[in-house]
Amino acid sequence: MDIQTTAKNAKQSSIQLAGISGDLKNRALEAVARSLDENRSGIMAANMADLERAQKENLAAPLLKRLKFDDAKIDEAISGLKSLTALPDPVGVTHSAIELDSGLELFKVACPIGVIGIVFESRPDALVQISCLCLKSGNAVLMKGGSEAAHTNRILADLINQASISAGIPDGWLTLLEARSDVTAMLSLDDHIDLIIPRGSNEFVKYIMDNTNIPVLGHADGICHVYIDRKADIEMAVKIAVDSKTQYVAVCNAAETLLVHKDIAAALLPRLKAALDEKGVEIRGCEATGKIIDAKPATEDDWRTEYLDLIISIKIADSLDAAIEHINRYGSGHTDVIVTSDASNGVKFMDFVDSACVFLNASSRFSDGFRFGLGAEVGISTSKIHARGPVGLEGLLIYKWRLVGNGHIVADYSGKNARTYTHRQIKKRFGV
Repeated sequence: MDIQTTAKNAKQSSIQLAGISGDLKNRALEAVARSLDENRSGIMAANMADLERAQKENLAAPLLKRLKFDDAKIDEAISGLKSLTALPDPVGVTHSAIELDSGLELFKVACPIGVIGIVFESRPDALVQISCLCLKSGNAVLMKGGSEAAHTNRILADLINQASISAGIPDGWLTLLEARSDVTAMLSLDDHIDLIIPRGSNEFVKYIMDNTNIPVLGHADGICHVYIDRKADIEMAVKIAVDSKTQYVAVCNAAETLLVHKDIAAALLPRLKAALDEKGVEIRGCEATGKIIDAKPATEDDWRTEYLDLIISIKIADSLDAAIEHINRYGSGHTDVIVTSDASNGVKFMDFVDSACVFLNASSRFSDGFRFGLGAEVGISTSKIHARGPVGLEGLLIYKWRLVGNGHIVADYSGKNARTYTHRQIKKRFGV
């Protein structure tokens, strides 16, 4: 089947899916979770085939880590599905209700976007998260994963499709695209695809944006910072910095640069280096950093590099303002952290750092849809329209204006004896 026909089918499926009850969607998600659990051996065998091929092709170490989908990853996927199932149905929620006049009521009601086209990297767990978020939010989805995860993606898509369709979800709601040419073809299908979410390099995301009329939501690099303020607790700062960098290095919310206030640098950096050395982290530092601890000289490119590896760059900042300026200049607008005991400095940092997620005294690794209680995420958006930060169910919804009257006509509201609008907020849900 060609991609245009596939997209047309997805559009038809999305129309049916938009009106399906929350109970049916939850039963389908439960069926998917059971299917993943019952087919562990087949999933891991497929993943092993991908890993073996990737190793032969010398896939970069960070990508190999993302590609792995073992028992623990399956457990995480199932846990995410259970969390997603427990969330209330977001479709049909009334955001606001206004009485325009007696008997004339206007409702702003959440509804699915329609058909989502998603291109993602070598993370099979992303396929599970994204497809099931689309199901819960009532959207059909066309997915194109990396070729390095072909076997794993194929078995996961088949299991999710079979389980959900058996539960009563319309066929065609999920399609796995496998040809590289499908990505280019997808960009021209603005009659059938309502939103594209690319996950990849800056160059790739820019290519998508420059070559389609379809709205694009996504982020590219995750150049995240931890700024350690002059009034930081050193033990807390070391703990947060190490977790932000090393808890899992091959992800977009891992810290890549540490900024350290000059007044705390001499006391902090030796302890921080000892902790990072224990984790095998290579340190690249500015000239001032190199005078305090042993570090490879950092270059200008280091400040704008997403390592996704056990490497971190460190720069000593003269002030909070200098740290904010550095982050806004070199960061990717993803997630940035301040460690400080000064609440006013924390608020200033969060006010002036122009990123989707800004944290005070917490690891950058908390920037995640599951940890935010969103059920999971389709990605982290660094855009400033529609959705920003971890994109969960809410980011896959739009809304409709629903007006309910009783023979009302506009002519009655004009002329000499015109009726007047009340425009009164009312506490009412649509349909109640």
